[in-house]
Amino acid sequence: MAVTPDFDAVLRTQGLEPLRRQTPHTLQINVGKLCNQACHHCHVDAGPGRKERMGRPVAERLMEIVAASPAIATVDLTGGAPELNDNFRYLVESSRAAGRHVMVRCNLTVLFVAGMEWLPEFYRDMRAELICSLPCYTAANVIQQRGAGVFEQSIAALRLLNRLGYGRSSLRLNLVYNPVGAFLPPTQAELEERYRQELRALEVEFDRLLTITNMPIKRFARQLRSWGKEAEYMSLLVNHFNPAAVDGLMCRTLVSAGYDGALYDCDFNQMLEMPLTIAGRALTVWEVDDLATLAGAPISTAAHCFGCTAGAGSSCGGALT
Repeated sequence: MAVTPDFDAVLRTQGLEPLRRQTPHTLQINVGKLCNQACHHCHVDAGPGRKERMGRPVAERLMEIVAASPAIATVDLTGGAPELNDNFRYLVESSRAAGRHVMVRCNLTVLFVAGMEWLPEFYRDMRAELICSLPCYTAANVIQQRGAGVFEQSIAALRLLNRLGYGRSSLRLNLVYNPVGAFLPPTQAELEERYRQELRALEVEFDRLLTITNMPIKRFARQLRSWGKEAEYMSLLVNHFNPAAVDGLMCRTLVSAGYDGALYDCDFNQMLEMPLTIAGRALTVWEVDDLATLAGAPISTAAHCFGCTAGAGSSCGGALT
């Protein structure tokens, strides 16, 4: 197997400095790994049987940090399915009460889980921006990645959200595309137009499509190994390294918080247990008040960072270039 080059060394060969954090404007909160689905590409390894869940003390501490961090404009909730956490409503309501924009990374099918009927109206009332997984506009590809019945439920959920104003007003409804195989996403703007055409035929409207590269970690890494394509995929990422994507990397303006209160540079580092460190010390929510004090801190990198810098670049907000 070919040796993957050191990411920081590649930055140096391009005349780029090692990654350091700017003043964070987004706090991404991963509430745990419980999910009603178990998608093949999931970098979290989330699923129905996972027990890792954020408790109330950590949730309350995070809201204290938000209140003490005026530069944080956005609270980004993810999981697992973040809606299944007992503290989800508290986190959304508290963030909105503090004047922060709230984003929720929604898998769509969670709207049909028993007991979650209140979710669509709650999203609307909180004016939460939704980032919804829909890895393809065809049923066959969605089934391949996410399982039988998911496409039909996802379309039903999108129609429901449209009826509440999402994707048709100031209520933001964005979709996420992940490749179904070991390849890079196509051009985001072109794929967005194709999505728009195909979904309009299904009476679905949305605001933006975000293309996100599959990270070679956790469940997708295991899938690559089962295909015998792990080395090939890493070579693809390395060979398509794009220095123009480096400036927009999400880790530069985002702090990721884990369900147990540990802090990370991004959600991918979180899943690899690579903590945010200052002077060699891993930080938690109990040791930081204003997240702006983390500006200038070094960002931990590894081979998976080539996934965020390949081709047009990739982040939780889609393509970077």
